[in-house]
Amino acid sequence: MEIKVNFLENLRLEAKFDDFTVITDQPIRYKGDGSAPSPFDYFLASSALCAAYFVRVYCLARDIPTENIRLSQNNIVDPENRYNQIFKIQVELPEDISEKDREGILRSIDRCTVKKVVQTGPEFQIETVENLDEDAQALLMAKPDEAAYTWIEGKDLPLEQTIANMSAMLADLGMKIEIASWRNIVPHVWSLHIRDAASPMCFTNGKGATKESALCSALGEFIERLSCNFFYNDQFFGEEIANSEFVHYPNEKWFQPGPNDELPEGILDDYCLAIYNPEGELGGSNLIDTNSGKVERGIVALPFVRRSDGETVYFPSNLIENLYLSNGMSAGNTLQEAQVQCLSEIFERAVKKQIIEEEIALPDVPQQVLARYPAILEGIQALEAQGFPVLVKDASLGGQFPVMCVTLMNPRTGGVFASFGAHPSFEVALERSLTELLQGRSFEGLNDFMPPTFNTMAVTEPNNFVEHFIDSSGLLSWRFFSARSEYEFCDWGFSGSNEEEAATLFGILEEMGKEVYMAVHEDLGAPVCRILVPGYSEVYPVDDLIWDNTNMALDYREDILNLHALKDEQLADLLERLEESQLDDHMDIITLIGIEFDENTDWGQLTVLELKLLINLALQQHEEALERVEMFLQYNDNTVERGLFYRAVNAVLEILLDDELELGDFLHNLQRMFGEETMATVVGSVMGEVRFHGLTPTSMALEGLEKHQRLIESYKKLHAHRAARAGVAL
Repeated sequence: MEIKVNFLENLRLEAKFDDFTVITDQPIRYKGDGSAPSPFDYFLASSALCAAYFVRVYCLARDIPTENIRLSQNNIVDPENRYNQIFKIQVELPEDISEKDREGILRSIDRCTVKKVVQTGPEFQIETVENLDEDAQALLMAKPDEAAYTWIEGKDLPLEQTIANMSAMLADLGMKIEIASWRNIVPHVWSLHIRDAASPMCFTNGKGATKESALCSALGEFIERLSCNFFYNDQFFGEEIANSEFVHYPNEKWFQPGPNDELPEGILDDYCLAIYNPEGELGGSNLIDTNSGKVERGIVALPFVRRSDGETVYFPSNLIENLYLSNGMSAGNTLQEAQVQCLSEIFERAVKKQIIEEEIALPDVPQQVLARYPAILEGIQALEAQGFPVLVKDASLGGQFPVMCVTLMNPRTGGVFASFGAHPSFEVALERSLTELLQGRSFEGLNDFMPPTFNTMAVTEPNNFVEHFIDSSGLLSWRFFSARSEYEFCDWGFSGSNEEEAATLFGILEEMGKEVYMAVHEDLGAPVCRILVPGYSEVYPVDDLIWDNTNMALDYREDILNLHALKDEQLADLLERLEESQLDDHMDIITLIGIEFDENTDWGQLTVLELKLLINLALQQHEEALERVEMFLQYNDNTVERGLFYRAVNAVLEILLDDELELGDFLHNLQRMFGEETMATVVGSVMGEVRFHGLTPTSMALEGLEKHQRLIESYKKLHAHRAARAGVAL
């Protein structure tokens, strides 16, 4: 994590990281102003807070109330050496907590991350640089040594060389990648989280049997998501990029819908139209891209090559964004390596969907087969030793597909988690199933999964697959756990060179009658392919293009960003559109309009319901406002401060709408309850003198929206790089 420090007045300092700011000062006796804790105070507090966090996690997993648990920390300083200190953490536990849980709570504190880092002893490297913002990307790994190269199956270059190459590509782009966390909770299973230090919303996770393979995985995913614009899905690029020569790629094309919103000639082909527009309901307006939002410019479409005949077919960017998410994209040392990875993931997800939706019981992998892979077996046994039964299943459906499954059961919660992995190599597919299972997870994180069900409708509901795609947190059928499998175990294998494996995987799709479309991006220095298999590799239902399209943002984005500048009639029109839209009242505005507000602000917490309520107040629609404020308070998950503000609003509205009550009779005690400053804002809001309390003014220029601006700055690096490569003036 990169922490940037600014020097403020006197001895005050400001540390900025992610979306947070921390202020420090020094006591007056040390010539500070005493306005904030000192840096060392924060260090001491971090240890106590970290210990308390692990206590909280332990108790939540076991439904143990924490209201009567108290924790404190004292640091005892050696008078002869003030750097030699004892951190004494004490916990006060209620009498009704069992001896077993008492011991468990103490063990949980022992896992405190701050404690472990201090005990290990961090290494400090101090250096000067010419310019912090232009500092070259620090190498994530040491310079490759050919004598120590590591080769793994499926890679056309050794891991060390792959990491060095990809790190250099990102550095050349001006992105400073930082490793935010590592996980290695069982042998031979590593995962990590990396992100762009300047824009932490650009992040990826990697997994593998070693640290090097996990890092390689994360870097490859980062490059594939940059190349395919996935980091910027659903997001507004801003007016500058929206009006530039190209928005996504220099080879994009723009198409105008017909006079009656017909789909224009030149996009998609007959095969795709039969899948995406079977009833003729899809209109051109459904395919306007969210990123530029330029309705007058038309539909932006990207070229893909049809594998069956090599013809170019243009796919609307909107369609790809809405239906495919990250499915079907991969980077590699060679194009064939990328294709194998890409096709493997497509099969993994499609077969997983089929197994879940059809409630298929899979065959177990025999123990003698598992014994061929001692490292994988050791990881599985470590999970079993922690009390998690593990089922290893052959998901190839009788040898048709290169897919494996590792399923974990959690007797503590009754939850289950099925992880799938795919690759032409049986061993690699099995390893990926296990590493995917534990990617980014602690043992406590395995408590978050749902119990299985016999409710077929819940399992087959489309959103259940979306949940499985995102983080595998969806439902599984109890039928999946039947000992009577629907297929015989198959000791399959599709291995060969990457070129041979890619041909095999393409051949499976061809035998299934599926048409395949591929785009290749090589501008960052590594081949990245994006493969679409219409009717097979979608994540979201095709109907979403009409009924739940991300470009709904275009109906609201400009008005919401210009909220403070709208006249009453414009506000009334916005409110009417929101009410007629049948949008979920609990949808957040971040999702609705594709703007990354800081989640710690009122904008970041704003929902459709609260926006309607604020418009009601601005328009003096008191009865409607009272109805909505009551609903807000019933379902509020906003901040305590915001909740109290609306409790006061609720009281004032109740008084004003009751002919027998006078606000002046209650104002004194309302001020005592909520504070004079809050009540002044509340009364001003109800009377229409204060509009949109808590929402700082902005506009389509996105002023004040630092988090979104950082995302746009990240995209501008990519956009400028593409323009320079294509010789396009911006």
